[in-house]
Amino acid sequence: MFSPIATALDSLADYFGTIATLPFTWTIAIELVVLVALLAFSAMMSGSESAYFSLLPADLKGLDNGSIRGARVLRLLDDSERLLATILVCNNVANVAIVILSSTITNGLLDFSQAPLAGFLFEVVIITFLLLLFGEIMPKITASNRPASFAQRMSHLLSLLVVLNRPLTNLLMRSVRRLNSNAPLANISLDELNDALDMTNAEDISDDKKILKGIVTFGNIEANEIMRPRVDVVAVDYDTTFSQLVQTALDSGYSRIPVYMESFDDIRGILYIKDLIPHIGSSDEFRWQELIREAYFVPENKKINDLLSEFQQKKMHLAIVVDEYGGNNGIITLEDILEEIVGDIADESDEEELLYTQIDERTYLFEAKIQINDFCKVMQCDDEVFDSVRGEAETLAGLVLEITGQLPAKGHRLSYAGFDFVVDAADNRRIERIKVTVNPSRDAK
Repeated sequence: MFSPIATALDSLADYFGTIATLPFTWTIAIELVVLVALLAFSAMMSGSESAYFSLLPADLKGLDNGSIRGARVLRLLDDSERLLATILVCNNVANVAIVILSSTITNGLLDFSQAPLAGFLFEVVIITFLLLLFGEIMPKITASNRPASFAQRMSHLLSLLVVLNRPLTNLLMRSVRRLNSNAPLANISLDELNDALDMTNAEDISDDKKILKGIVTFGNIEANEIMRPRVDVVAVDYDTTFSQLVQTALDSGYSRIPVYMESFDDIRGILYIKDLIPHIGSSDEFRWQELIREAYFVPENKKINDLLSEFQQKKMHLAIVVDEYGGNNGIITLEDILEEIVGDIADESDEEELLYTQIDERTYLFEAKIQINDFCKVMQCDDEVFDSVRGEAETLAGLVLEITGQLPAKGHRLSYAGFDFVVDAADNRRIERIKVTVNPSRDAK
């Protein structure tokens, strides 16, 4: 049963046996030396492309140390477009020359006239393999492991090549710019940009990535998502005595306090604590109400990027958030908005407020008033996972109320989106604390 295979192997051996060898000459020897040099040049260009364009901010900072090589690398990167054009031109010219010269050497050593298919396979498979291995893959791996060191070693050669190739690169860059000016701009959605940031895992830019993610999502956040709810707002009654007002200002530590008449829904203005300083020591007869400044009201669905612009134009730091019925829901400050980009901003008067405690690897205890978007940041999940059930809720307590449809008692349990919620503390008016456990089924998602 092996006879067909044996016959095929004999035929294949006879076919390759028709390949004749030719004498080795000095011309072929010189061509081989040139081929090795071209392969080395191609490797240097491939490695340079990988090294120069994978340098991290920390690498660039290390190069800026006064050394000649470091300064030369930074100078090349100042015109990165020309540098890339030079590397690509040189690399492609070298690769084309390698293919042509390899074919010439092969035809000078072996006669494939009786086996043209074997000649084609040899030139395509063997030459391509050598070119990819020694001219592309190995140098790029080596350069990517130590990009700063590789870039410095190649800086002198690349500086020379940039000068020599300037006429050709000028022509190429002008052509590319002309094509780009006529081509429509690519529309990149915020979701796509956010996904791209998630794929970035370099530790050196982790802080920058958080800021960039904050900027990307900035335009989608509404005022009611980050405001301080009215039950947590420090405010004073219009009829408060001056001594009581001073004590409230001292206890709160805030620089601005809303002033209301009878209830928080009737805000009369904002009191700036700095306006009280000249009057410290005055009696209760002092009319501090004359210092009240006009309040600024914004709807609860106001986008915070628009609100930030309005704060800048009006030179304000605080606004009252109102609902669709005209009721005052809470306040939002300039600091609240900026924290969505740069993270928590703490000053010397801030007392650390722990909105959650991690009990173990999967279990957390949350204050029920924590905002849903802050809860999702802690649990490292997308806040859109609750969009179908959250309704108008902005806090974790509101989310539980929306899901249950009633005020749950202590010990009430429910599960949603891979999270197990247990009401840890509650009274007959509101939920105070919620224990959250990550369900193992969520790990499989």
